[in-house]
Amino acid sequence: MAYEGAQLTLGTLSAAGDLSTKQYHFVKLASATTVNVCTAITDVPIGVLQNKPESGETAEICIFGITKVVADGTVAFSRWIGTSTDSQAAGITPGSDDTVYVMGQAITAGAAGTVMTVLLNPTNCRAK
Repeated sequence: MAYEGAQLTLGTLSAAGDLSTKQYHFVKLASATTVNVCTAITDVPIGVLQNKPESGETAEICIFGITKVVADGTVAFSRWIGTSTDSQAAGITPGSDDTVYVMGQAITAGAAGTVMTVLLNPTNCRAK
């Protein structure tokens, strides 16, 4: 069962579009004041969206800590994670691909479309 714990959050940015169906997805900076969901594995996520903002509303973003995130496919616990093309958590292997960014580590396992728990520890470092 997915859960949340201590977090550092950012609540000063607003949604660049309707993100009301994207709770627990990875988001990226769209401008100096807005965020949008990640749309490529090469995007640099800023964190995980915690609420369901519509366009222009405040987006609460977990930037570090224990959070829920939607899994893109099967993700084993303890696996390193990054964003998928649809802003969900995908398992990644450091050292294998220098186009993806390490965003943390899975605490619980996840299956496609399910909510899992991760330790979000973004390094903004590429996996290789």
